[in-house]
This record gives sequence, C-alpha cells and structure tokens, in this order.
Amino acid sequence: MAEVKLKDVAKAYGEVKVLSHINLEIQSGELVVFVGPSGCGKSTLLRMIAGLEKITAGTLSIDGQVVNDIPPAQRGIAMVFQSYALYPHMTVRDNMTFALKIAKKSKAEIEAAVTKAARILQLTPYLDRLPKALSGGQRQRVAIGRSIVRDPKVYLFDEPLSNLDAALRVATRIEIAQLKESMPDSTMIYVTHDQVEAMTLANRIVVLAGGGISQVGTPLELYETPANTFVAQFIGSPAMNIFKGQITGTGAETRLRVPSGVEITSSVPSPAHLMGAEVEIGVRPEDLTVARGNELAFLDFEVEFTEKLGELTVLYTKPQEGGNPMIAKLPGIVFVDRGSVMHLTAAPNKVHVFHEGTSLHYL
Repeated sequence: MAEVKLKDVAKAYGEVKVLSHINLEIQSGELVVFVGPSGCGKSTLLRMIAGLEKITAGTLSIDGQVVNDIPPAQRGIAMVFQSYALYPHMTVRDNMTFALKIAKKSKAEIEAAVTKAARILQLTPYLDRLPKALSGGQRQRVAIGRSIVRDPKVYLFDEPLSNLDAALRVATRIEIAQLKESMPDSTMIYVTHDQVEAMTLANRIVVLAGGGISQVGTPLELYETPANTFVAQFIGSPAMNIFKGQITGTGAETRLRVPSGVEITSSVPSPAHLMGAEVEIGVRPEDLTVARGNELAFLDFEVEFTEKLGELTVLYTKPQEGGNPMIAKLPGIVFVDRGSVMHLTAAPNKVHVFHEGTSLHYL
C-alpha cells in the first residue's frame, strides 16, 4: 500500500489554532490509531488526510506524492465514517458497487471486488438485503466493504464502532483486527476515544493533546513508559495514581521520599543534578499490592468506596486536595469496610517518576 507522511502540518480556523507542528510518518502496512481527549483534533487530522479539511500549513504526502491540493477522490483513500452512511434504498451489493460503477469499472472487475470483500467480511449471505434488514454490526461491515472494493492506498476509520452497543463493539473490533490480518499490506489510520480499541488494534498509537502530539509508540510503550503525566493518566483505566515526592538518591535507580515520609525505590535511572528535586510519582492502580509481613508499605490507603467486579476489586480513597481519589485494583474479591486503612506497596519497576511533567525516561 502506501506511506503517509505529515511534515509540520497545522490547522487553524481564523485565529483559532487547532493543530500545529504535526510531524508523523505512517509506514506502509501499519495500523495507526489516533487517540486523545474530546476537542484534541484527532478527527480533524483524519479529515485533513482525507482531504475533507484544508491544511493550513505544512505538507501531507501519500505514497511519496504531496497531496495538499489534490481532491479527496484522487488521493487513493477510502473512509469509514462513524455513521454507516449507507444508501437505504440500495441492497448491500449495490451499496458496495456504487463507487465502482461511478468509476466505470467493468462488470467483471466489480463482481470480483465485491465477491472478495463479501468473503473477507462474511457478508456473502446478505448481498441482496437492504440495510434496514441488517444489524448495526452488519451495517458497519458493509460500510467497511464499500471501502475494500475500491482497493485504496490508505483506509481511514473515524470512530467506526461508537454507534454500536458494548457486545457489538467487541465483536466488530475483533472483525476489524481479523480484517487487518487478512490484508497485511494495507495501511490503516483509525480514530477512537476508546482505549481498548486503541490498545488491541494498533501497531502504534498517536496521543494528541493541546494541539500537538504528546507521544507516539506501541500500545505497550505508552502503557509501560509514558513520556509525560498526560499520557500516563490518559492511557490506562482507571488512570495512573499521581502524587508528590522528592528525589533522595540518583543513579541507576532513583530513591524517592513519598508524602508519608517513607523512602521507596524506582527502577527509573536519574541524573545527579536532580538530587533533592520535587517530582511526581506515578503508580498504576493495578500495580499496587497489599504489603505483607515486613514488606515496606509506602501508601496508607483509607478506603472510601469499593467496586467488586468479580475478577477484581477496585478500591477508592477520598479525593486528594485539588485532585482525584487514589485508586487500587486488587485481584479477586476483597472484603474491606469503608474507612479501613490498607497498607499498599508497588515493585520498583512499577514506580514511574516525572519531573516537571516529563518522565525521567525521556529526560
């Protein structure tokens, strides 16, 4: 398929800057997911790639060709929208073939393309049905099939599962993953607000915030070594716990004093000039464990509320002053009374350290 390159891309509406200095290379065959909070510009960026929004500054290249001024129909892209956007009076077959007929493809080419797409998406039994006779998941597969038959250079997905209920989202997400496996050379760009979709589908995730890119990496890179506190708390659910601390020892490992006065160790290395620096310490809820025996506990956790979910129990403290409650996720069913104090700890390799918002990994 094709590479997609964005160099110093920006978007503004009059004096309002939406995106600036977007530099990104998407390799041929990758599935890259854009995530970020509402209003961060992820759908706008996708629409700029599609040609539905004009680029204010910078260059966009697809397959080595600058396409800033090339109309959407000539960019070699196909887009799957949040709404299915199917023609209600046309059968599944006619919806999938419409663009090919407009392009004046031969009957043989059209039949071959539809047969292939229907087989990949398991739509063959439904080709003669109208959209109203399909489930939501089937309609979304038709919308995807309409893209496949065009054999585009790049597939663009704009929150394609957001209109589906929870069960259908899971089923359709698996189908999209299988679709990507069946077309390993296809380049796909996918926008979502759902972290599970991003973590399970993406080769790489692009986290957008504040009009720019906060971090690009594989799902596990973003989870295990977030570049800053924003990514640390955006990736993962519930969000990473963040609290104040001070560096008391630098080197291959970092010694930290936490608010309780206890000193703990992080596996993250730190430079000597940060000795004594005020930092933020991060620990994911699922990385907190109950201290046992003479094991050092660094967090005295006063339980305010519990959620027993069967396979795990989520514990909440009272909200911190000016912030969020601390959260712990413990395996199994944990019976604990409100107001009880639990002594929690975390392994050194699960303790993240941020100086002025940036992870020590990236200093």
